[in-house]
Amino acid sequence: MDAILLQILNGLDKGSAYALIALGLTLIFGTLGVVNFAHGAIFMIGAFCAVTMQRILTLSHQVAVEGEVDFLGNPKMANVPYLHDIFGPETGGAIIDWSVPLALIFALPIMLAIGYIMERGLIKHFYKRPHADQILVTFGLAIVLQEVIKAFYGANPIQTPAPEALSGVWEVLPGILYPAWRVVYFCFSLVVIGAVFAFLQFTTFGMVVRAGMADRETVGLLGIDIDKRFTLMFGLAAGVAGLAGVMYGPINAPNYHMGMDFLVLSFVVVVVGGMGSLPGAVLAGFLLGILESFASMTAVIELIPGINQIIIYLVAIIILLVRPRGLLGRKGVME
Repeated sequence: MDAILLQILNGLDKGSAYALIALGLTLIFGTLGVVNFAHGAIFMIGAFCAVTMQRILTLSHQVAVEGEVDFLGNPKMANVPYLHDIFGPETGGAIIDWSVPLALIFALPIMLAIGYIMERGLIKHFYKRPHADQILVTFGLAIVLQEVIKAFYGANPIQTPAPEALSGVWEVLPGILYPAWRVVYFCFSLVVIGAVFAFLQFTTFGMVVRAGMADRETVGLLGIDIDKRFTLMFGLAAGVAGLAGVMYGPINAPNYHMGMDFLVLSFVVVVVGGMGSLPGAVLAGFLLGILESFASMTAVIELIPGINQIIIYLVAIIILLVRPRGLLGRKGVME
């Protein structure tokens, strides 16, 4: 039973990332009708926002260590972060230690701006083009962004450690220990998902957006600039993916191809959940995360070698054969 519960926790952990990325993808498709293959790159940029914040906070200068010399008799030098000079070693060290959560504040406006610029500068020109054209241009954009990150940060993964207080393990259930940061990431995903649904459900802006998703023409005839609202939703979707990337850094060290690693899986999640269905994207994300976790168990791999590599796609094929619109998709959408 402990092993089963542990695999469920692993699945919820993986499903959190899938659900957050798929939520943003679905927001974009549901509002703008665009298949955005650059969304994984936005997730990657969010992770590198955490890397950048860490580098900014750890900017340092060299000072001589009192009473210590090297083998040549010269004073030994040590790197001291500027934050230590400004706030003192204790407070400055605490700020550096919490660089990943602090990067959320740094990343949110940047991701909103990137989403807005991407939509106004490129995506809007492909609204009326076939989905194949949208896929090609956004996939090309994803490759460009990936190479830009590689040029600035290098090809090797960069560690972004979690705060020391959240780097250990917690007893989440009696007798079951689990990494603290993974629990934090799951809770963070629930908060973000809940905030997005509350925004769409209980605000006037969200109600207009939902109405526009259902009948864009009628909303436009009422004198509402629905295109502007949809552009802001693109920025919101980018923000969700970016924040997901920031918090994912301590789980998997950011690297330039992590966006591509998640992109295909996230699109499978969106299709399984139902194109344009936000609840479907979240449900499918957690469901496929749990299935992938169980398929990664040693006993299962020994019984069916390689099943952990194909389980998501196998389930997707079965679901789409039985229900082409996805689990919670609307009739006629992508059938």
